[in-house]
Amino acid sequence: MLHHKRDHVAAGSASETFEEAFFRMHVERGRLLAVERAQPNQIAAALLERDVLADEGGDVDAGVDFAYDALVETGHVKSKVRATARIPVNVKRIFDPIHHFIELDAGEARLLDLPPMQRLRRLRQLGLAYLAFPSAEHSRFSHALGALAMGTRAFDELARHGRSFFAGDADVAYQRRLVRAALLLHDVGHGPFSHACESVLGIRHEARTQEILALPEVARGLEALDVGAADVLGLIVGDPDSPYPALRELVSGPNLDADRMDYLQRDAYFTGVASGRFDADQLVGSLRLFERDGRPVTGIDARGVVSLESFVVARYMMFGSVYFHHTTRLFERILGDVLRELWPDPRALDPIDEFLRWDDFRVLDVVSGRQSESARALRERVRIYALAAEFNAERDLRVYEACERALRDRFGDGNVWADEQSQVLHRLPLGAGAGQTVWVGGLAGLVDAREASDLINKLTGKAYWRKLFIRRDAGDVREARRICAEIIAQPRP
Repeated sequence: MLHHKRDHVAAGSASETFEEAFFRMHVERGRLLAVERAQPNQIAAALLERDVLADEGGDVDAGVDFAYDALVETGHVKSKVRATARIPVNVKRIFDPIHHFIELDAGEARLLDLPPMQRLRRLRQLGLAYLAFPSAEHSRFSHALGALAMGTRAFDELARHGRSFFAGDADVAYQRRLVRAALLLHDVGHGPFSHACESVLGIRHEARTQEILALPEVARGLEALDVGAADVLGLIVGDPDSPYPALRELVSGPNLDADRMDYLQRDAYFTGVASGRFDADQLVGSLRLFERDGRPVTGIDARGVVSLESFVVARYMMFGSVYFHHTTRLFERILGDVLRELWPDPRALDPIDEFLRWDDFRVLDVVSGRQSESARALRERVRIYALAAEFNAERDLRVYEACERALRDRFGDGNVWADEQSQVLHRLPLGAGAGQTVWVGGLAGLVDAREASDLINKLTGKAYWRKLFIRRDAGDVREARRICAEIIAQPRP
C-alpha cells in the first residue's frame, strides 16, 4: 500500500513539475513574442545585429544595401515589418591563429576569391623551411589576410591620432580601403618557392604584380572596391612618388610595414621559434603621423621605442634562426638546380598566364617524376651538403676566407659551397636615402630612431650570416669541421 502511495505521490509531483515547466515556457514565449511593446525599428535593429557570412559567392551580396522582411507573430496576429538600410555588417569572418578573426567586406571577399589570390594558398610563406621546421606549412594566402589585419589596425591608429592629415571622412575611408586592398594583394606576384624562383627566372615579384593588377578580373575587383589600381600598385612596389607616402610605409616599408608585422608573428607561431615574437600591440598603439619636409611620414611616439626595439631584434633573431637556417639554405641551393632543370628557358614563363599556372604544388608534382640527383634530394629530403662552419655576424672576413681556402684545398672547389647572406635590419640614412628611417616624436620634436635607442643604433646597417658547406660524398664531414675549428681557434693579430 505504501508502495502504491509513493508511486502516486511521485507521479503527482512529476505532473506538477511538468505543468510548472510548461507554464514558465509559455510565459517566456509570450514575453519574447510581445511585439506590441516593441517598435518596428527596434525589431529591425535586432535583426541587423546578426553577422552575415559569405561562404559562397552568392552570399556576399547580402552585405550591401538591401530590403529585409521581419515576420513577427503575436498570438493569432501576424505583422510584417519592412525597412531598408545601409547595413554595416562584415560579410566575411575568417578565423586566424594570430589575429583571432579577420573581417572582409563584400568587395574584398570577391577579390579574395579570384584565381590569382586563391593561388596563394599553394605558395608556402617560408618556402622550404618546412624541411627544417615541420610545422612551417602556412601559406602566403593566410599571410596576405594577416597583413591586411595588421595594416587595418595600424591605419586606424594613425587616423585616430592624425585626423588633421586627412582631407575629411571620405579621404579616411578611401585610404583605409586602399591600404587594405594593397596588403591583400601585396604578395600576389610571387612565384613557386618565392625568392628562389626569382633568382632563376630573373624577374622580381613586384614586376609580376603590375601585370596581375592589370588583368581584367583583378581590375574589375579593384574598381568594385572604389580604389585606384595605380594607387594600389604604388603602395605595393614602394613608389617614391606615391601620393600616399604614409601608407607606402605600412605596405612596403622599409621599417614599419604590416607585411613584416604579420610574418614575424606568423612565422614564429608556425615554426615554434619564440624569439620571433615582439610587442605588436604596443608598437601599433604607438604609431603616429608626423610632418617632415612638407610630407606626412609614419613614425612612433616616444613610448613605443621599446616595442620598436623588440621588433628589430625579433627580425634579427628570425633571420638567424629560421630564414637562414642551414638546412633551409642547403635545400634552397638544391631547389635552384631543380628549377633550372624544370625551366631551361626562363623566358617561357614571361607571359603572366603561364607564370600563374605554376605554384609550389605543381613544382613538387613535376619533381616526383624526375630522377636527377637534385630532384631526388628535394623529393626525399636527401642532404647532399653538410655544414662545416658558420660565421654569424662575422664582420672580419679573414677567418671565414681562411676556412674557405682550406676546405677548397682539401676537398676541391666543386665540393665546397660558400653561402653568404646579409640583411639590412633597420634602414637608416646610410646610403639608403634620407627618408628611410623611423622617426620618433617626443618632447624635443622628431628624432632619428638611432638617437632614441642605443640598441637600434648598434643594429643599424647590415647583419651577416655566412656558412661553409661541403658535399657529403666528397669526404669526411668531421674532418671538414675539424679543419675550420682549428683555424677559428688560432689567435687573431
